[in-house]
Amino acid sequence: MTAGRDDNDEGDARPERAVQPARRAGFLQTMRAVAWSFLGVRKQSGYEQDAQQLNPIHVIIAGVIAAVVFVLVLLLVVRIVVS
Repeated sequence: MTAGRDDNDEGDARPERAVQPARRAGFLQTMRAVAWSFLGVRKQSGYEQDAQQLNPIHVIIAGVIAAVVFVLVLLLVVRIVVS
């Protein structure tokens, strides 16, 4: 018998949880996360959830689309103001 922990000690027994794979976010959820990122307003819990669920390829595509839309909106506003 060792002076430490007994292998038959059932006080440590933890119930096993079924590990479910993280649900992947869709492209629209990715666009929403990118839009919030453009505004710079995001809760820490939302960021952590996004980091687990978002597909990096979707984030890149959504970021490029959002940047193009942003530039087009700026050009439209400038044309309206100048004319």
